[in-house]
Amino acid sequence: MVLLSLGLLLPHAGFAQQNLVKYVKPIIGTQKMGHTYPGATVPFGAVQLSPDTDTLSYELNGKYNGEVYKYCAGYKYEDKTIVGFSHTHFSGTGHSDLGDFLIMPTQGKLQLNPGTSDKPESGFRSRFSHANELAEAGYYKVKLDDHGILAELTATERVGMHRYTFPKSSAKTPDSHVILDLMSGIYNYDDKNVWTFVRVVNDTLVTGYRQTTGWARTRTVYFAMSFSKAFKAYGQKNFDEPQVYKGFWRKFDQSRNFPEIAGKRIRMYFDFETADQEQVQVKFALSPVSQANALENMRAEVPGWDFDQVKAGAQAKWNAELNKIAIDAGQDDRINFYTAMYHAFINPTTYTDVNGEYKGLDQNIHRAEGFVNYTTFSLWDTYRALHPFLNIMQPSRNNDIVKSMLAHYEQSTLKMLPIWSHYANDNWCMSGYHSVSVIADAIVKGVYNGDAAKALEACIVTANHRSYEGIGDYIDRGYIPAENNRTSVSNTLEYAYDDWCIAQIAKKLGREDVYAAFMKRADNWKNVFDKRIGFMRPRMSDGSFKKDFDALSTHEQGFIEGNTWNYSFFVPHDPAAMIALMGGAKKVASRLDSLFTMHLPDEFFADTEDITREGIIGGYVHGNEPAHHVAYLYNWVGQPWKTQEKVRMILKMQYKPTPDGLGGNDDCGQMSAWYMFSALGFYPVAPGADVYSLGSPAVRSAVLTLENGKKFRVETLGQSDKNVYVKAVYLNGNLVKGHSIRHSDIVNGGTLRFVMSGKIK
Repeated sequence: MVLLSLGLLLPHAGFAQQNLVKYVKPIIGTQKMGHTYPGATVPFGAVQLSPDTDTLSYELNGKYNGEVYKYCAGYKYEDKTIVGFSHTHFSGTGHSDLGDFLIMPTQGKLQLNPGTSDKPESGFRSRFSHANELAEAGYYKVKLDDHGILAELTATERVGMHRYTFPKSSAKTPDSHVILDLMSGIYNYDDKNVWTFVRVVNDTLVTGYRQTTGWARTRTVYFAMSFSKAFKAYGQKNFDEPQVYKGFWRKFDQSRNFPEIAGKRIRMYFDFETADQEQVQVKFALSPVSQANALENMRAEVPGWDFDQVKAGAQAKWNAELNKIAIDAGQDDRINFYTAMYHAFINPTTYTDVNGEYKGLDQNIHRAEGFVNYTTFSLWDTYRALHPFLNIMQPSRNNDIVKSMLAHYEQSTLKMLPIWSHYANDNWCMSGYHSVSVIADAIVKGVYNGDAAKALEACIVTANHRSYEGIGDYIDRGYIPAENNRTSVSNTLEYAYDDWCIAQIAKKLGREDVYAAFMKRADNWKNVFDKRIGFMRPRMSDGSFKKDFDALSTHEQGFIEGNTWNYSFFVPHDPAAMIALMGGAKKVASRLDSLFTMHLPDEFFADTEDITREGIIGGYVHGNEPAHHVAYLYNWVGQPWKTQEKVRMILKMQYKPTPDGLGGNDDCGQMSAWYMFSALGFYPVAPGADVYSLGSPAVRSAVLTLENGKKFRVETLGQSDKNVYVKAVYLNGNLVKGHSIRHSDIVNGGTLRFVMSGKIK
């Protein structure tokens, strides 16, 4: 009976595409800690056109304003007003940038300040209601209550398209306006805008650029903006601080109908007369290279003015991606799964114009030959599950992503692979050199088709950059002394894993010398393990362990965004050795039990803004990444049923089909990728290995349609919310002995069947 085909559970498999867009709810994660945005984008698109709901500054009284953290995606579900719609956003991050080129339609008295949330009528922002808001994959609309305007948004890869339905202009409200705010931004502050240039080409076309310095130190974005209707007048207000030198542009009145504008802090407006329910549309194209390329992108991707056609195209692109995995599951699970898939396929983002040009890390113009160049590499997060998921479902794209990383390396004066990069900049956020994990996973799994030897060399050079965050100490001592680095333990642990990844590439290429050297470095995690207390612990330069150590605290204890209770399990490349050093399977199983059942008081994460109560189960922090593999470690201590029950518990507790449905930052798709892997029944504990650890699937069944034309099926027998335990697993009819499958088992096609039970095996 176990061997019977369960294909009937998937009636749509092999038939026409399903409409899966209906299960995507971009509003999930927009409340509390998810930090997602609800606006319009296409898979891996360069444009993320979305509403921004406030204008908080990063700086307050000369210090960091902690409230700005809530606006990493520009939009906060709890807010009651919308300031406007900007064209670039990060999805799910815990730090931020972007928010470029905010557009806001208004009617009546022209106001060129945004006003305040408690008095929106004092500026151009507007009240709105979630009852009049709709967020779908590739489409967003909302009624702007104060202006009576219906705003609709959609997008292509490089173009955002707006459709605004205005009330009739009248004697009381003689003009309708479209405001272009070139000052607005996310994680903004007074000096963030370095320079802004705008050129009014004619009465329907405007081009320009802005350069900012923030998370990305030197970032320039070019634009082309086209209106469906000629504006009757236009103007600008310059908010720059007065300067002694004024030049001779003062000969002109630049405030109204002047076609060439430049400055640091500019807001522009465009006036229209509108009939009742008249629609004014805007096309807004971006380019990393030039105004001319932005205009070329617009003409190539949206040559006409059919908004509904562009929307249909965006949703067709999403539907094509979503149909790569057809699942059978309950309604909430379908929503969670396909929204996770949507969030996972937002990043990395395209950073290449239609002509193949892009701006490189060297700030020069390059042409991507034979690949699409990508950016937005949140690698500390995404190496864990997102990139391994792409290696299964998007191998050609991940191949291009690796090529983009290697292009970054070639353009780097420091000769380092990206750490956390966006928009031709490395922002150096977080720790490790996890590009090597992504590269290793792609090479080991046969995804990367470039020069693997050159890729290995880039990994080695990056790992030997002595001046970067303790690497010199790490190489010399085998650990980073606590007095030299605030995150010395987590850096040591992450470098050790990354070094193991480099060893795997070397092994694949037959470089035994490199393999031996980096396998030795991969054991450096042992140097920060204190056998006396059984935890990873900061170590001083004299070899002693740091005194005054708090195992519960996530602040200033040698770990980045975590504590030793979670980080002590971070040896994903060698769980067996870790278990042995910790005292054996029984002791580690007990330690894992304690992690999931203990209580972690708020005081121990009060100073760590990336961790909140919503993302914690016992002491296990799922709302942040370092312990994402931990539930699967029960497979190594002879208690796989606990992996199964813990995975199903996490899926239920940390993912819900509601605005506050994510327990932590989605982090460019990592939280979502964890969900998809785990819902399908397997997870990559150590990317760089071709092995996936088995868990407990949440779906009744699934069909993965692979890029090579083959299909991999996941089927269950006896699936239910109570039947979380796995009685047996069969791969292509053969009993799986152990608790893992290989990458080749998936990409060669086949069927993985789980026999579920309500009782522990």
